[in-house]
Amino acid sequence: MVKSEKELGWKDLEVGCDVKEPGNGSQYRTGDWRSVRPVWDKTKCIKCGVCYIFCPDAAIKKDEEGYFEADLYYCKGCGICAHECVTGCITMVEEEE
Repeated sequence: MVKSEKELGWKDLEVGCDVKEPGNGSQYRTGDWRSVRPVWDKTKCIKCGVCYIFCPDAAIKKDEEGYFEADLYYCKGCGICAHECVTGCITMVEEEE
């Protein structure tokens, strides 16, 4: 069983970055070390879902209006969504402290 983020200590980490329990990423906030984040311009967005398809972390979700947005608990700020966006509606902006 996977420990929660609060229960996990440094001694519990595996050496060599081996994934011992696949699929456990949803239990941890993985976007905390991000330095930039994606921002959508909804006036340019055509709701095509290309950003959703290319996101390596499955951190992009649809909102109630059908637009896509990043789930910042999991987004690592890689910028692939902005690079692949066909309309250029996604820009990467620096995180504020």
